[in-house]
Amino acid sequence: MCPLLKLGIPAGSLQEAAAELFRRAGYKLSFSSRSYYPTIDDDQIECLLIRAQEMARYVEDGALDVGLTGYDWIVESGADVQEVAELVFSKVTRRPVRWVLCVPEDSPVQSVHDLEGKRIATEAVGLTTRYLERHGVKAKVEFSWGATEVKPPKLADAIVEVTETGSSLRANNLRIVGEVLSSTPRLIANHQAYADPWKRSKIDDIALMLRGAMAAEGKVGLMMNVPRHALPKVLALLPALQRPTVADLAEEGWVAVNTIIDETVVRHIIPRLKAAGGRGIVEYPLNKVIE
Repeated sequence: MCPLLKLGIPAGSLQEAAAELFRRAGYKLSFSSRSYYPTIDDDQIECLLIRAQEMARYVEDGALDVGLTGYDWIVESGADVQEVAELVFSKVTRRPVRWVLCVPEDSPVQSVHDLEGKRIATEAVGLTTRYLERHGVKAKVEFSWGATEVKPPKLADAIVEVTETGSSLRANNLRIVGEVLSSTPRLIANHQAYADPWKRSKIDDIALMLRGAMAAEGKVGLMMNVPRHALPKVLALLPALQRPTVADLAEEGWVAVNTIIDETVVRHIIPRLKAAGGRGIVEYPLNKVIE
């Protein structure tokens, strides 16, 4: 019987971002509206859609061998799992998400110490409780089932909420008085599964391809032919990940130059490369960069 790796994909806000990352890594992942079992073009992998909040617990228990979830939910659950890779992607930006302590704009609260004996609403009760303990503050922390931003001041004195850009907080007239935790997505594995040679190899392969897809994001390849006498001038213009590859061409006195650069600089650098002597300049997309 073919061995099988049980992979958890985060349902909800990170679902499409995770699916797109897997696609760029070379895995064809697709979803059905009626199924919690996404299909993947690898007979050795079985996928399951699980809320990110629950992922670490199921990985710890062995119901899943490996899964994607946020560092925040690993800490919140207290799960003992193997962290395989940090993957800095999100539903909106490439920045880490932040769990922040917020109060209404007109609140007299200026810091966490002003919340002694107050009521705080949050989905991350464990994170918030430990944050208060670190600061020596005793307050009532209540689990919020949603719409947390609208609860102060009538239903809570403060909230602890997750944010990427802060736009939702500003829209609800909230200001930040403290940061509880900064979090990025992680690929995590069950300790027993990661100790199994076949599963570990499979998990490490997935991690390598996911990292490669992320490293390629926002970058393109650039190749051109250059007269050898113009090579120093061309190389001086190229901000490469590593030293550009230079190879002799069949035509004497010419070399081929191949490199990787940020997509944002391409439109500025190509005219300068041409002026420096580059010819037959070709820009091409990248799926993965394996370092």
